[in-house]
Amino acid sequence: MSDVKKTVVVGSGSFGTALAAVFALEGEDEVTLLGRNAVLMEMLAETREHPKALPGITLPKALDFTMDPSVLEAADTIVLAVPAQAQRAASLYYAPYLNPEAVIISASKGIERSTGRLITDVLNETLPHHHAGALSGPGFAIDLARGKPIAMALAFRSRALARDTAEILSGRTFRIYASGDPVGVQIGGALKNVLAIACGIVEGAELGESARAALISRGLAEMSRLAVAMGGEADTVRGLSGLGDLVLTGSSRQSRNFRYGVALAEGNFDSVNAALVEGVYSASVANELAAEHGVQMPISNAVARVLDGKLGIADALDELMTRPITTE
Repeated sequence: MSDVKKTVVVGSGSFGTALAAVFALEGEDEVTLLGRNAVLMEMLAETREHPKALPGITLPKALDFTMDPSVLEAADTIVLAVPAQAQRAASLYYAPYLNPEAVIISASKGIERSTGRLITDVLNETLPHHHAGALSGPGFAIDLARGKPIAMALAFRSRALARDTAEILSGRTFRIYASGDPVGVQIGGALKNVLAIACGIVEGAELGESARAALISRGLAEMSRLAVAMGGEADTVRGLSGLGDLVLTGSSRQSRNFRYGVALAEGNFDSVNAALVEGVYSASVANELAAEHGVQMPISNAVARVLDGKLGIADALDELMTRPITTE
């Protein structure tokens, strides 16, 4: 049998294309990007460029492109790089084509809004005969595609499976750390989006770097409490998928979530497409999960109410700053 592994990345947006590119950089395994836009896939195959998603990037020669789902029949590893709210539909659509032995990885950073379920739980439901894992951590698509050094966490219920899969997908510029805590990895990935919106509000309202540092610190505490309440580990959230990703997206305008927070504070709502901002979906769900598990999450709660139009930014700040004094 051949030692060559076959990886298919589903989703031709910026992050999916960047992941496929970085997986293909080594040239040791077969990597295919699977999309549903025929015109786009033909253009990518012909030009090796995705100017809308990854301007200025030439995609690797080793990367294949297709819109034919039959490519999944021989894939060892399948990465679903579609938005969190589309993961259920995508998994159901592609289920008939999957290699029975394939490992499935969600590369989204969110929680299913309609059910409040983590994405690996959704995949365990829709694809019950496959192992489902989650990839998360600090990494902008443009940096991935350029081959900049990046590290992320990959979590399965089986740490051994996470380690084996991480070895397949890691390369010289992309280092993946194995985790046996999919709950913690996904809570970190989803909640950092909510907190990145809060950081953007701090930026847009010109509240200062000190305020942002305090928000990141206290937001991390909120992440940890919810992760533990849902069966995850606090240490996981203090790693790449929580703290690492929050530091990145909570301080850069490359982040849609951060830019959306800035737009909220400045009243410039047309500058960011809310439909593409995962934190908008995750905020209310996180608020519901916190109530369900009896966890105090004042920052996330405030963000959810600001997004729902139930709380003004000035009132949210006043509310957070006048809460009863407690120990850290």
